[in-house]
Amino acid sequence: MSLPVLFGANVDPLALPLGSSGDQALLIDGLGLDLLTIQDHPYQASFDDTWTLLSFLAARTRNVTLVPTVASLPLRPPAVLAKAAATLDRLSGSRVRLGLGAGAFWEAVEAMGGRRREPKEAVDALDEAISVVRAMWSGERSVRVRGKHYSLAGVRPGPAPGPDLGLWLGSYGPRMLALTGARADGWLPSHAYLGLDALPAAAGRVDAAAEAAGRDPSTIRKVYNIAGSIQPRSEGAFRGPAAQWADHLAELVATVGMNGFVIWPEGDHAQQTTAFATEVAPRVRGALHRDARPLQTQLLG
Repeated sequence: MSLPVLFGANVDPLALPLGSSGDQALLIDGLGLDLLTIQDHPYQASFDDTWTLLSFLAARTRNVTLVPTVASLPLRPPAVLAKAAATLDRLSGSRVRLGLGAGAFWEAVEAMGGRRREPKEAVDALDEAISVVRAMWSGERSVRVRGKHYSLAGVRPGPAPGPDLGLWLGSYGPRMLALTGARADGWLPSHAYLGLDALPAAAGRVDAAAEAAGRDPSTIRKVYNIAGSIQPRSEGAFRGPAAQWADHLAELVATVGMNGFVIWPEGDHAQQTTAFATEVAPRVRGALHRDARPLQTQLLG
């Protein structure tokens, strides 16, 4: 059975002006959006720490699910990250999903004490990190993972998180996409790095890998991060009226299998987030509902 389509908005972890991220989070929660995402770049001097901010915002909000997009693996040991995610999931009422990435901006990572990894090594490390995270969430009495990059040597994991705490990967290359389909609960590509022309083939790789692993591709959460502007005049994809946005998103659900969309607002954050929640999301849901009606009902009007 297909997953319901989710909608959300991004909050940049800007340290100044103080309190702006909290105001944005309260708006997102109050509008009834499903997801609140925060990018993770600890080496960025103008950013607050993403995990600390997620915890702060989880305490201030009531319904929205919070997702790092995506946690930087080279700077966050997976066993500790898994424990932190499980704790926040329990304390927030199962409102956390762990977005995880192999790493990027390697010079900045090295400057902060992380290790630079070549592409193959980065994917290998992420694969091992997934095993560590799964083990830490397993509820088993004692777990061991043997890896070149990450290991567990008889650690006692716990407390176990709820069943909804998923592991979502930010992935683009062939091996990363295959890893997502085979082992992850969700996929978090961004339009800035994976355009509409390349999205179908990438989604196809995720689905093929899921099927090869004996999994149902329709159970994988696929969330498209979109930086854009809802505006009266059309200036291309994701820069135009709400109706145009809704048409694009409904088509991506129907033809590519995407089942989540997060706006990274350009311009006035409050105005753009409100328009996405009140004008775009309802149009998409309405279109999907009409398309899902039985054929006889559609013919009868």
